[in-house]
Amino acid sequence: MDEAVTIRVIHDPEKIKLLGDLVRRQLLRLISDAPMTQKQLSERMNLTEPSVSHHLTRLTDAGLVRINHTEVGSYGILQKYYEPTAKLFIEDWDSTPAELRRYFIHAHMERLRGMLSVFQMMVGENGNLLFDAAELESLAEVTAQRISKIAETYTVGETEDRENLLVQIYATTLRNELMSGGLDRVEKSGRLKEIVNRVGIIG
Repeated sequence: MDEAVTIRVIHDPEKIKLLGDLVRRQLLRLISDAPMTQKQLSERMNLTEPSVSHHLTRLTDAGLVRINHTEVGSYGILQKYYEPTAKLFIEDWDSTPAELRRYFIHAHMERLRGMLSVFQMMVGENGNLLFDAAELESLAEVTAQRISKIAETYTVGETEDRENLLVQIYATTLRNELMSGGLDRVEKSGRLKEIVNRVGIIG
């Protein structure tokens, strides 16, 4: 079996709709760590097996999930172990349906909030990097528009941990946008650039 690609940017609106479902995103996250069976996913996600089967079928038909291998389990039942076809899926912003953009914006806000909290801890009391909701949303929107372009550079390479990939991509996106002026319309972007430069993200 071919090795899964590191990151796959999704341009098909119908596939992006599949990724806009929280249950499917959790399922993909779980099997990105190690292949799992339908029964194992059912137990981990506290869902019925028919429900997990439905989501697996939709994701498999879309080419986002595949069978890694099969094993004969108890009572001679063949168990299928599923894995994603990429460690990480990133939606292309231009292809994202308008009704789903708000969902993905909020997902980016949560990720950025975590990163900004780390920056704040690193600079301590001498650096104020507090974004209000509107400012954070503006930063997330710019990130959403640009992150798929950055992710394209990671589509080939060695398989890495999914969370580490996310951190790398977000850090690269912020660095590139700050250096190019792409975040100039975001309030506090100058302060953000100063602080991330101090912690070594911009060199």
